[in-house]
Amino acid sequence: MTAFVSLLSIAVAVLLAPLVAVFAAEIIAAVILSRRKRPVPGAPTGIQRPPLAVLIPAHNESSGIRPTIADIRAQLLPHDRLLVVADNCSDDTAAMARDAGAEVIERTDLIRRGKGYALDWGVRHLGSRPPAVVIIVDADCRVSEGAIEALASACGSSNRPVQALYLMSAPVNSSINYQVAEFSWRVKNWLRPLGLFVLDLPCQLMGSGMAFPWEVIRTAELASGQIVEDLTLGLDLTLAGHPPLFCPTARIGSTFPTSAKGAQSQRKRWEHGHLDTIMRAAPKLLARACVKRDLDLMAVALDLSVPPVSLLGMLVLAAFGLSLLASLIGGSSIGLWVSAGNLLVFVSAIGIAWLKCGMDLVPPASLLLIPFYVARKLKLYAQFAFGQVDSQWTRTDRAKDGLKMDENQSVKGPMS
Repeated sequence: MTAFVSLLSIAVAVLLAPLVAVFAAEIIAAVILSRRKRPVPGAPTGIQRPPLAVLIPAHNESSGIRPTIADIRAQLLPHDRLLVVADNCSDDTAAMARDAGAEVIERTDLIRRGKGYALDWGVRHLGSRPPAVVIIVDADCRVSEGAIEALASACGSSNRPVQALYLMSAPVNSSINYQVAEFSWRVKNWLRPLGLFVLDLPCQLMGSGMAFPWEVIRTAELASGQIVEDLTLGLDLTLAGHPPLFCPTARIGSTFPTSAKGAQSQRKRWEHGHLDTIMRAAPKLLARACVKRDLDLMAVALDLSVPPVSLLGMLVLAAFGLSLLASLIGGSSIGLWVSAGNLLVFVSAIGIAWLKCGMDLVPPASLLLIPFYVARKLKLYAQFAFGQVDSQWTRTDRAKDGLKMDENQSVKGPMS
């Protein structure tokens, strides 16, 4: 029994070590190397960019789509297009979007449901008059001034898919749980892709604020009902030789759901989708990257393999406890040393991230509450383990027209 526990503790600690190392390396690179302020590729000064189309997939978004359309229309040129796909809507999303000045097409298919199908429908519609660049923005997002130009320029000059900085903010006067969730989002969608960017490595796609050259998006496999179609799309494009580029100067914002039920449903879809993709795709990608000796593919595969930060923290702590038990009952201390190193590196990385972009969200007095937030997610991971996965594309509960992005706090504040 002692030998089994000892071997298990070593195996778990060794398997976690590269995941913790990748997580920490991305954060450290973002905090230290980004000070070089490496410029994002852009269009030459004085040259008008080619035509673009902004594509908005929308499912029952009538209460919040008008501000999104207004943000985008203010940044378009006369030869640009703004297309809304009202997908399986039971409200007046289509009418609201037309009234706000968007071109609208409607899609009804109760069998093939999902954002991927809506995107495929929209791209095929654009094919009659194809733009040079297609930018995808979710209907519940706000778009910062200059974001459309930055995305189009970076996409046009690099001829690669480009991902904007996409941040979620907590509702006003929200609980510590929302604040911790916003901090975790900043780590995942800002610090980690920024670290990859300064290392000249590709990033994952995040679902909103994505730009694609027309020749890339028109041949992409979009029509699917997957929970995290954006994540899968980024992997497919990397495999096809089109690794996405991060563009931190283009900023997209949204808010977390206002209701506890909406927040739980959204978190379940995101994290279950991520875990499912890790289990399904990460081993194959890592093997293919080794065979092809493809650094971009290896970076994407390793980044994908890192689980959500809460789960990673749970696994690191559990591995330390297991290795400590093995050592106490007379087993090898190798697992204890490796797991202790993992724990030290993980806690240090979280501390660096908190100093960089979390102090305004989670004050020092609230840090002790983070373990309780993490513990509440045990049910979510147990549901995944037992196959209780939500795959439906549903509208997230939000405050009516309450998505106006706080430029000074939610997006620009932590970037300084």
